[in-house]
Amino acid sequence: MAIPKVMGIETEYGIVVTGAPDMNPIQSSSLLVNSFVQSLGRAPSAKVSWNFDDEMPGNDARGWAVGGAMPPEVETHLVNAVLTNGARFYVDHAHPEYSSPECRDALSATLFDLAGERVLLAAMAEASKLLPGKQEVVVYKNNSDGKGNSYGTHENYLMDRRLPFIDVVTNLMPFFVTRQIFCGAGKVGCELPGVHDVPFQITQRADFFEEVVGLETTLKRPIINTRDEPHSDSQRYRRLHVIVGDANMSQGATFLKLGATAIILSMVEDGVLKGKNFAMVDPVRSLRAVSQDPSLRQTVELYDGRSATALDLQWEYLHLAQGWAASRGLESVGDEVGRTALERWESVLTGLESDPVSVADTVDWVAKKRLIDGFRDRHRCEPDDARLRVIDLQYHDLRPAKSLAARAGLAILFDEAAIAAAVTEPPGDTRAYFRGRCLQKYSSFIAAANWDSIVFDLGVDPLRRVPMMEPLRGTKAMVGDLIDSCATPAELLAKLGA
Repeated sequence: MAIPKVMGIETEYGIVVTGAPDMNPIQSSSLLVNSFVQSLGRAPSAKVSWNFDDEMPGNDARGWAVGGAMPPEVETHLVNAVLTNGARFYVDHAHPEYSSPECRDALSATLFDLAGERVLLAAMAEASKLLPGKQEVVVYKNNSDGKGNSYGTHENYLMDRRLPFIDVVTNLMPFFVTRQIFCGAGKVGCELPGVHDVPFQITQRADFFEEVVGLETTLKRPIINTRDEPHSDSQRYRRLHVIVGDANMSQGATFLKLGATAIILSMVEDGVLKGKNFAMVDPVRSLRAVSQDPSLRQTVELYDGRSATALDLQWEYLHLAQGWAASRGLESVGDEVGRTALERWESVLTGLESDPVSVADTVDWVAKKRLIDGFRDRHRCEPDDARLRVIDLQYHDLRPAKSLAARAGLAILFDEAAIAAAVTEPPGDTRAYFRGRCLQKYSSFIAAANWDSIVFDLGVDPLRRVPMMEPLRGTKAMVGDLIDSCATPAELLAKLGA
């Protein structure tokens, strides 16, 4: 039976400092995160550092290393902050990154992704206070700078260690290639060398994928990433690290991306997709071909001799998912959330098939294309008009007064009160609750934290490390009363030890 699909999103944001052409991205990202951390100076949690002891980005799920593969370097020297909602906010290479806390279902994960946007907005305001004149830090929730560079939005899903990784590759590859039709963010133009005849794409990331399966995330990006870094009990779990998605401005697209993927992964664990041959002859070429055809008519070649559109394959996946839900239930993804995901999945595919504009309130690429087409028609622009790229970028501007996404009529799943609460309060149904509450109450006694442990410093040697290897332990139901009853971390550790 499929295990609970604990999940989260890591988003690298695009960043510029207006009026400061000499400031490079590392400097501006450091300014952004540091200024936010300093604004928390009155809160001791601002001093808690990230514990890198368990970082193992070079571990490969295939059990062997490919010659020449370059896993990401662990940059321990750059600023990191652990937030009271259980998230991590830090500088990753040349970008600010927000990693959401672990969430039990797709709806919660969407909420805490939105909380990340609010953290970035607050950080922008704090950083801009430190700049002279009219200089301003501006952050974009997108995946490409338009100059051949891409930065990631990565999803993470808890996975059963017993599942052979080849089953993940076989069954999820076609799903990842085709799910872009409902979770692509849209893109003006193409950044593949020598390709100039693509006015608009479905996804921002397709141009930057070169491999089918692999370990890397910044060069030779693979559709299926093999990083084996579970951040939990490695004897029981894997963490499926998904790097092939876009950053979504649409709350509905984020929810559907997470919800549908969690359902498919659960089906793979339950063996439902065995014998269902959706394998593509050339997944990388198919990823790009689907992205470059907003008409959704592009077919891809399958190994069984068929040709199918992305819509065809998504309908097949959905029908199998509906059958799986009817026979096995939706416990692994949350019953109510799973039902909502299936309903939205069907509704969006129906809209894309009959009239894509009808799903412009959910699907980012449709909403963006409507804006682009409207501007082009009004101003009689050529496809390569630079103003269209400006509109593309402005769609992803986090500033409410500047963001075109904010004016695109996207559906709202959460009110501002819920999002504001998620900025400071952790989810109650995963171990993120224990991390966040300890940071709120005992942070002056915490030396470091990461996903699977907290290190306490009680002022006497040795430091005390509390492991958190089970993502569904440390919830509010399990430890809420305990934390409330302990006035000091020493008391908490004593009771935990007992």
